[in-house]
Amino acid sequence: MKATPLDKTVLAIAAPAVAELVLTSLSQLVDTVMVGGIGPYAIAAVGLTNQPRFIMLSVFIALNVGTTALMARFRGAGDKKSADAVTVQSVSLTILLASAITVPGWVFAPHMMRAMGASADTLGAATEYFRITTLFFTGAALPLVISALLRGVGDTRISLRFNVAANLVNLAFDWLLIYGNLGFPALGVRGAAIATVMGNLASCAMAFAAISGVRKGKARVDTGRRGARARMRARLERRTRPSDFVEFHFRLANFAPNRDILARIIRIGLPSAGEQIALRIGLLIYTVTITALGTATFAAHQIVLSLLNMSFVNGQAFGIAAASLVGQALGRGDAEGARDAARTARRQGAFISTAMGILMFLFRYRLIGLFTRDAGIVEMGAAVLIVTALVQPFQSSFQVISGALRGAGDSVYPAVSMAAGILLVRPALSMLFVHALAWGLMGAWLALLVDQVTRFALIWLRFRRGRWTSIRV
Repeated sequence: MKATPLDKTVLAIAAPAVAELVLTSLSQLVDTVMVGGIGPYAIAAVGLTNQPRFIMLSVFIALNVGTTALMARFRGAGDKKSADAVTVQSVSLTILLASAITVPGWVFAPHMMRAMGASADTLGAATEYFRITTLFFTGAALPLVISALLRGVGDTRISLRFNVAANLVNLAFDWLLIYGNLGFPALGVRGAAIATVMGNLASCAMAFAAISGVRKGKARVDTGRRGARARMRARLERRTRPSDFVEFHFRLANFAPNRDILARIIRIGLPSAGEQIALRIGLLIYTVTITALGTATFAAHQIVLSLLNMSFVNGQAFGIAAASLVGQALGRGDAEGARDAARTARRQGAFISTAMGILMFLFRYRLIGLFTRDAGIVEMGAAVLIVTALVQPFQSSFQVISGALRGAGDSVYPAVSMAAGILLVRPALSMLFVHALAWGLMGAWLALLVDQVTRFALIWLRFRRGRWTSIRV
């Protein structure tokens, strides 16, 4: 079957996004793999920081939903002035909020780790890892909002570059600092945290430079006729580059709060904030349920969860493509084009996720073996990875359709669907399967499967009704 222009457009946005999101997820995954040689306590310690850190990031993820939706609409309508306002307001707000979060994150780190169920052998390492990564929280938050701006205009290649840099820096410092190579001190879990910070700072610097308005060739001036023609061609070329809609200009007037833009970002993002809070609370309950099963079981869970998080990137990437193309189509007033873009992205995402599930099933022992040589953990993880394989098509379809709805400005229903699964279905079934029926770790992951199927059914009904195409942002 021959690929249509829409197929190619979706893939052109989704392919770099897949690579970017894989690299974003790799930061924590690389740390988990690298500390695996220290022992199960180190794997558990790094894993315990995931949910509190994502709770802190949830406010930015929510705001980014509004940022992407507005940027897509303005790109579709060709409104550069409003796009500039969104860029300045969202970046400034992110810097302000990230700076404010740093102090409470440091102070309450031990309490958060205890709430996560940290045992005596993991509390100290988990607290130290969390504190170090929280100290430079702006470095983690700022690249997220810049990526959201670029996604709104359909450019996922620039954010791919600064995520490549972040992961190379993280990996290099992991190798140097965890085990003490090339004369560096062997810092263990602390070294993994420092490596993550170094990677985040590298990403932050590159991301900010990408939207600062300073571009190659702009400083060169030629007053002759050839220079005039060259400048004209350059202007025409720049108009065709989507990323030129995302520029941060250092002018004092730009930093004044724009109430209209901020209100629109918050109005779209607020339901997603509720969604993120529900997600993190649900995952917190879910994680605490599993930590009660012991350090070895939680280590197996954390390994499989890392692989699940990696598989998320497929649905997220095609969801990004759906959000961008749906928003731009609705900005042009093309409702049918928005539906076609969403269907195409869901179809492509479901195909790839099904293939991923098959590979997970076939290579389950080898995948778990990448993280640990403990035979008991490998056996537990490989069994649970079968359930993870079954989850794939439902997870991907939910993410893509949710992305399409958010791109249209309909962020309420994805939040409701998520909350129904993560706050009601998964915790209730986890407690039933894990403790009442004594199915252990497998019971927890079966609860996750039912949760994902429930979410997909709810979001699919919303999409089919089509009311999202008439929402105003």
